[in-house]
Amino acid sequence: MKIIVIGTRGIPNFQGGVETHCEELYPRIVKLDHQVCLVRRKCYVPEGDNLTHYKGVQLKDIVTIRSLTTETVLHTFLAVLWARFKGADLIHIHAVGPALFIPLARCLGMKVVFTHHGPDYNRAKWGPFAKAILRLGERLGATFANEIIVISDVIKDLLRDKYGRTNTNLIFNGVSPAIYSTRTDYIEKLGLKPRKYVFTLGRFVEEKGFDYLMEAFSQLNQSEYSLVVAGDANHEKPYSKHLKKLARLHNVILPGFVKGEELVQLFTHARLFVLPSFHEGLPISLLEAMSFKLPVLVSDIPANKQVALPDNTYFVTGDISSLKNGLENILNKEFSHIDYDMNPYNWNTIALQTETVYKKAISKQRKSR
Repeated sequence: MKIIVIGTRGIPNFQGGVETHCEELYPRIVKLDHQVCLVRRKCYVPEGDNLTHYKGVQLKDIVTIRSLTTETVLHTFLAVLWARFKGADLIHIHAVGPALFIPLARCLGMKVVFTHHGPDYNRAKWGPFAKAILRLGERLGATFANEIIVISDVIKDLLRDKYGRTNTNLIFNGVSPAIYSTRTDYIEKLGLKPRKYVFTLGRFVEEKGFDYLMEAFSQLNQSEYSLVVAGDANHEKPYSKHLKKLARLHNVILPGFVKGEELVQLFTHARLFVLPSFHEGLPISLLEAMSFKLPVLVSDIPANKQVALPDNTYFVTGDISSLKNGLENILNKEFSHIDYDMNPYNWNTIALQTETVYKKAISKQRKSR
C-alpha cells in the first residue's frame, strides 16, 4: 500500500505532539510492508537537513509560507495535489486544520484516513476567524473521510454528538519503553541535580498553562527544587515573550526544545512531572513521563482524565492554589518510582491497529453513519 502522510510539520526531531506521533508510528507502518511518504513543511526543515528517508519513511519537502494563519492551508492544498500526482493509494491527514482538504482529496479519487488529535479551535492562540475555519475542517473531516481515527474517548464522543459519526476508530497515542540515562552531564550543565527539579515540556502557547505553573511554583516556601520548562514557540507571540520574562523573574530554567539524550536525562532524573494544560488531545508528554515511572501532577481536563491516574494526581485546571497544594503534597513525600499500566500505549500495537484502519478505508467506501 502506498500511503502519503499530510498535516505534520515534519520528522525527525520536530517539536509537537503530532510530530512525535508520526515519528514513532510510520517507521513501524513501513515494517508492516507498506510504502510511506511523509510530507514536511519546508519552512521548518533545519538548514543542512537534506534527508530523503527516515527509518524507511520517504520524506518530501513542500514549500509553504511560515505564517500562523496561512501555512497549514497552503501546505495541505499543495500536498494533496502532489499526492494525487504521485498516485497514492491512500492519504492519512492529521488534525482538523488540514482536514479542510479532505473533500478535495475525495473528489480527486483518493481514499482518506483522518486522525482527529483534538479540537484545535479551543486553543487560545486562534482568533474568531481561525477558530471558524478549524471547526469547518473538523466538520468536513467528520463528513467526508473514509475512516477516522480518534486518540481518546473524549474525541470519539465529540464526533458522535456533534456530527453523528459513530463508526470512528479509537487508537490511543503511544510511547516507547523508557531507556534511562546513567549520565548527568546535561542536567549539570543546566545547574540541576537529580531529583531536585520539577519538569514539564511543550510549546509556549497559552493552553499549556506554563505561566500559572510558574506562579504556583514561585509561591512554594522552599529553595530545594528548581522548575524546568522545556520547549519554545513556533511563532514568537506576546504570550511566549511574557512567559520568558516570567521565567527570568522566578528563576525558572528554560532549556529550549530538547530531544534525544538531553530529553532522556531530564526525564530520568526529574523529581516530578507536571502538565498544567487547559487543552490536550491525549498528551504524549504525559505518557513519556509515565514510561519513566515518574510521579505526575496534571490538570483535571477530560483528556488527562482519559489516562486513569489516582485522584490525588489531578488538580483544578487554572487554579494556582490547587496546583500549589498538589506540588506541596508530592514534594513533601519521599520520592519513589510508580509502575503505571502502559499496555494501551504500545506503538507496535498502535501500528497494527492503524494498518487495520487503512485496509478498511481501501476495501470499501465509508460506512453509513
